[in-house]
Amino acid sequence: MTEVWLPYDTDPAPVVASVFRRIHTERMAGLPICNRALSVAVPAFERWQGDWVGVLVTPWAINLLLLPGGGAFQAVSVGQHQRWSFPSGDYEFLGSREAGLGPYQTCSLFSPVSEFDSQDEAVAVARAALAGLLAPPPEARRVPLDRRAFLRTALGRSPRP
Repeated sequence: MTEVWLPYDTDPAPVVASVFRRIHTERMAGLPICNRALSVAVPAFERWQGDWVGVLVTPWAINLLLLPGGGAFQAVSVGQHQRWSFPSGDYEFLGSREAGLGPYQTCSLFSPVSEFDSQDEAVAVARAALAGLLAPPPEARRVPLDRRAFLRTALGRSPRP
């Protein structure tokens, strides 16, 4: 029998956390790739163009996740890539599927996560990544070119008083 998955009407964070805690316990516990300072957390999910985008912290990786919410999300085969355009740019997401969660897509931010010393640090980085994903890139500030200052710097001379 094929599972039928409906879009998530509400924040999928509790479901994602539950499924990945199970994965940690059943498949990942004790593996050397896991950082013992980290645990499974879902710091944030936000609606984005009708679907859900969020961040997942696990002892083995920090990922962006995209889940169906009634927008343009369509399940792709496990391992297949799909490009998504966000305000900050275009990103490749990888198709995934997990029992209890259904189809979703991931974009790896850190894997493994050995450089993180604490859960708080990993969660802060995950939140910042999501905020950065959804923020348009800053426009380059145009500064008038001061030819004399440029040449003094390029030639290693200090500016005149």
